[in-house]
Amino acid sequence: MSPYGSDRSPRRPMRRKLLQALTAGVVLATATGCSYTWKDFPRLGMPTPVTEEAPRILSLWQGSWAAALITGILVWGLIIWSVIFHRRSRTKVQVPPQTRYNMPIEALYTVVPLIIVSVLFYFTARDESKLLSLSAKPTHTVNVIGFQWSWGFNYIENVDGDAATPKAGEVPKELAAIPDRFTEAFPAGAEGVYEKGVPGDRNANGNPGPTLVLPVGEKVRFILSSNDVIHSFWVVPFLFKQDVIPGHTNVFEVTPSQKGTFVGKCAELCGVDHSRMLFNVKVVSPEEYQAHLKQLAEKGQTGFLPAGIKQTDPARNAETNKL
Repeated sequence: MSPYGSDRSPRRPMRRKLLQALTAGVVLATATGCSYTWKDFPRLGMPTPVTEEAPRILSLWQGSWAAALITGILVWGLIIWSVIFHRRSRTKVQVPPQTRYNMPIEALYTVVPLIIVSVLFYFTARDESKLLSLSAKPTHTVNVIGFQWSWGFNYIENVDGDAATPKAGEVPKELAAIPDRFTEAFPAGAEGVYEKGVPGDRNANGNPGPTLVLPVGEKVRFILSSNDVIHSFWVVPFLFKQDVIPGHTNVFEVTPSQKGTFVGKCAELCGVDHSRMLFNVKVVSPEEYQAHLKQLAEKGQTGFLPAGIKQTDPARNAETNKL
């Protein structure tokens, strides 16, 4: 009999704490999921893809979760089975028989993880190769410049419609840091316009940072360069990010498939104001995109911002692979 009486069992405080913990868990789950619906569940936390390439990334994410879930169910199932059917109180055996040098079991727990890792590696390498492949001649090229602590965007476009300005094959000195294998794909007569931001910029929606405008349904090549330290260019609904490295040029291509304004940010700790290094991507119709380029030209933002740290030619063209 409990010294506290039947209504004050020592188990009661434990039950009360367990009930409180469960209640707190339910409240936390519902409070954090107010904007989350069952339609969003298949994406497993990923935002809605807004490019033609992003569904491939989403599929890889979902497949990885499925593999992890199957592996977890198998492992936890074996653990629970062992706990239930091999407990000492059931077998009445103080020390069970010790199994050593069981070659089939040892081969099993060696080969199975190798198979799992190999399958994940195959799908990851396949999708990465596809996502980083480049077209011979993209429709649009944007040089994204990261600097402490904002972003610059060089629109490498023939804004005035005259293919003779600048001369064919002539690369502006501001873009000299970009390797030749990428400048060869610049459109003829690309005199360009630019947008340079500061952390205090705001777009029409009140979102912080400068705005990069892109056309829907047309392939865009991003050439990433840095003027100081390592940054990372991340447009959240693209489901893709890539480092912006001083002295090295990273490149990727996407085709926006949905109009709207989307949040972008730096995903690499780059200094004291890293958290303010935000930007926006506004996807509009091709006609609105061309009108935006002309507006930048009318504001006097013609030419280009310096595209990264100056490099010697051997370093700039160290990677000689062709598109």
